[in-house]
Amino acid sequence: MPDPGRALVIVPCYNEVENIPLVLERILSTLDDVDVLVVDDNSPDGTGELADRIAAEEPRVTVMHRSGKLGLGTAYLQGFSWGLSAGYRYLVEMDADGSHPADQLPAMLRLAAEGARDGVGLVIGSRWVPGGGIEDWPRRRQLLSRGGNWYVRAALGIDVKDATAGYRVYTAEALRAIDFDEVHAHGYIFQVGMTLETLDAGYRVVEHPIVFRERQLGHSKMSTAIVAEAMVRVTGWGLVRRLGRRGARR
Repeated sequence: MPDPGRALVIVPCYNEVENIPLVLERILSTLDDVDVLVVDDNSPDGTGELADRIAAEEPRVTVMHRSGKLGLGTAYLQGFSWGLSAGYRYLVEMDADGSHPADQLPAMLRLAAEGARDGVGLVIGSRWVPGGGIEDWPRRRQLLSRGGNWYVRAALGIDVKDATAGYRVYTAEALRAIDFDEVHAHGYIFQVGMTLETLDAGYRVVEHPIVFRERQLGHSKMSTAIVAEAMVRVTGWGLVRRLGRRGARR
């Protein structure tokens, strides 16, 4: 069992063989009391096999192999379940492409620990609060992200500037208050859904500024179509919330 207070960083992977060694090195060098769970969706480029070789030399790394490309949301939910069963106090979401700054993890974990008494259940590494930002994104993509998050706030009535962000620290208590079987939003919209689940479970969400950097290796899996589909789902959730029904995130 991990020590009380220990954090687990969950890193979903699909075709990240170029990035995974550097990402793991950055995470493990940031804090001594952090472990990593790599969730590989049977990457054809050999990401899972490379992660296995790293784990054989580094006891703080564990690899979960899945049968195929099952989606970001299910990867995190399986990782959460594994981490909660193992006794971790904090569970962290981090991309495998190097875009999330590992050096901000200590500050985010500290916010989660200090805020726990005041009901903080989620700390988001936010691009759209003062001090945050993005490097190497074209203006069109920045406007898409800003506009999407503005629409999420307006449609859902929540005061979270970067609800779509994928760099997060959850407390174990907050995740235990969420019924994972009822979380049916997977993919890009998963982050918005989990933000709502956390708020509806009675926990606070705080944001810590980060500078998001575009991946240097490999190819982004994001597209305008994915974002558009997500906004359609948000519209439906917003209508449901206005009718006074919560928990209908399907």
